Amino acid sequence: MALTLDEAVAQLGHRLSPKRRSAASRLYRLADPAAGPALLEALRREIGDGRTWETQYRIVMALGACGHRSAVGLLRDLAQRPFEATAVYVALGDAIVRLSAPGDTDGSLRWCLGTGTPMLADGALRAVAVQRLPLDAATIDRILDFLDPLEPHDGLRFWAAAAAAGWTGPRVRGFLQECAAGPRADVAGAAASSLQGKYQAHSPL
Repeated sequence: MALTLDEAVAQLGHRLSPKRRSAASRLYRLADPAAGPALLEALRREIGDGRTWETQYRIVMALGACGHRSAVGLLRDLAQRPFEATAVYVALGDAIVRLSAPGDTDGSLRWCLGTGTPMLADGALRAVAVQRLPLDAATIDRILDFLDPLEPHDGLRFWAAAAAAGWTGPRVRGFLQECAAGPRADVAGAAASSLQGKYQAHSPL
């Protein structure tokens, strides 16, 4: 039987990391704002242990799903720290964009791109693609500038290609055509869908 909200919150304090991870996954699926404060405290406790990076990843993702904007300061701080497990950056980028103040998606995404951390940018672009968030033309150009130097097989192109179903302009079309003809099947498939104006369904957790 699936955990209730209260059970999942309580399980965030379990002594075993897999149990804490399971609780965070459940709270991600529930996406209840009431879980936000407990998740933030759980992240503060968890973050110092590099062995539990997957649990950290899921707690950060749950914070984003719960809409707990009070976490943004800590998440931005963590995004500028060194992590051996770079997947944590993906969750941080995703959550920072999800927790953007209304109308500031572009600013949060540009901040992630500006850190120079590729996996943080990857997570930020994933949030844009999964949530089908609108972006202004200047931000789209900034994304394409970020991606231009990358090799055709670089997986960082994937989420941009997936998000671009809602983008317009000749530069976007050129990017998508290049991706669709590229060597990576996942990037090519996302680009082909976006060229038709169709979003693909994606689940980040």
